[in-house]
Amino acid sequence: MAKECFDAKKYLKIQKQKIEKRIKMFDKLYLEFGGKLIDDQHAARTLPGFLPDLKIRLLQEFKDKAEVILCINANAIEKSKIRADHMISYETEVLRLIEFLRSKGVYVSSVVITLYDGQKKAKDFAERLKDYNVKTYFHTFTKGYPTDVDTIVSDEGYGANPYIETTRPLVVVSAPGPCSGKLATSLSQLYHESKRGINAGYAKFETFPVWSLPLKHPVNIAYEAATADLNDKNMIDFFHLEKYGRQAVNYNRDLETFPVLKEILTRITGQAVYYSPTDMGVNVIGECIVNDKLACEAAKSEIIRRYYRALVDLKKGVVAPEVPERIKLLMNELDISEDGRQVAKKAAIKRESSGNLPSACIEIGRKYIVGRKTGYLSPVSSTMLNALKVINKIPDEIDLIAPAVLEPILDIKNKTSNFKESYLKLGEVLIALSICGTTNPTVKKAIESLDKFRGAEFHATHMLSDDEMVILSNLGINATCGTEVDIN
Repeated sequence: MAKECFDAKKYLKIQKQKIEKRIKMFDKLYLEFGGKLIDDQHAARTLPGFLPDLKIRLLQEFKDKAEVILCINANAIEKSKIRADHMISYETEVLRLIEFLRSKGVYVSSVVITLYDGQKKAKDFAERLKDYNVKTYFHTFTKGYPTDVDTIVSDEGYGANPYIETTRPLVVVSAPGPCSGKLATSLSQLYHESKRGINAGYAKFETFPVWSLPLKHPVNIAYEAATADLNDKNMIDFFHLEKYGRQAVNYNRDLETFPVLKEILTRITGQAVYYSPTDMGVNVIGECIVNDKLACEAAKSEIIRRYYRALVDLKKGVVAPEVPERIKLLMNELDISEDGRQVAKKAAIKRESSGNLPSACIEIGRKYIVGRKTGYLSPVSSTMLNALKVINKIPDEIDLIAPAVLEPILDIKNKTSNFKESYLKLGEVLIALSICGTTNPTVKKAIESLDKFRGAEFHATHMLSDDEMVILSNLGINATCGTEVDIN
């Protein structure tokens, strides 16, 4: 498990100050939140010490002066787009965000369905939102976008969208995923606010790339690997370099759109506030990296994991061949390869010694623990049970779950499923383990030690099911797998 290289406490303090300073520049600030609002596992893996819920903790610092607008693309609703890390739809993610933010005392004022053109599923989702006591707005495609600024900044363009009622000085604009219309929503609001005589401003909160790190720093290259499907490219912000004589890192899409964005902002506000994409940002993440060497190591590991995952996505047909190829080129730049993933090597060795049975390996506390597919257990399940024994010093001959318990579970599973399986997956085994723990103190102790798996590395030789990958992720385990399909 990686040691911490990021100071979360310092980050909360100076990030709050940075945003407060930006708020004071305007009567109202629309702050576009890029990346994942909750469960930011990429940041946590790339910068150990960055907590997955750190952005929520930051928002809680502003809960008395902030409100949240959530954007969702109508086309994403229509196509039932899925958030891959949790295997839930964008609509479900919006509902989850509403409930989670409210539980943390953060005010969610509205949901905007963007690029609306009469999509039926989008209308149905708006009806569902009524049960959540949140206002819903429909925004259509902005006429004239992206080049006809005269039309964009007019009643035919942004003015054609309904004004979203906001009441607080900080309005956070977030979304369940990319291409959700956060920027268009923010700029549309700025137009309406200016017509009402309100000095509203725009800023961007983007975790990656880290503008203050070198262009080819592994942390920034890890961002390119994470967005290989979008073909994002890190670049030197030449606007910033020309204006201030200082290098800063941004990415291609922001640089390409900045001239138009700057013109739009100037037209709306009547003044030039920003001279580069970097100017718009407020993130101070680079100032909170306390061990650059560890950050580089963690980022390189993340890039390798991204490569394994891209190969699996290619096998599933959800990405183009160019995606893993792009990541491979990034790996070449850093002189790293998939051979650097030790758990993958150990899992392969276990497979060879087990008669080619699907196998897995987990690294926890500098120990490598392996497992294979058995008569009742998937390779993930057997490896996790083995690991629980090792870290709790439970003798190997002791069964945490007796075969007499596993057999009827597998039997009822196959009787109620169209697809017959010869083993139990991780979720089913954890449930069985929990039941056994009610009467067995040893098993109960093992269950309570699951928190120790956070940050562990895991690899399986065969392709894992989505549900097992999600559970491993929820346990904080950095999991990868091979592309072979288990047909036994």
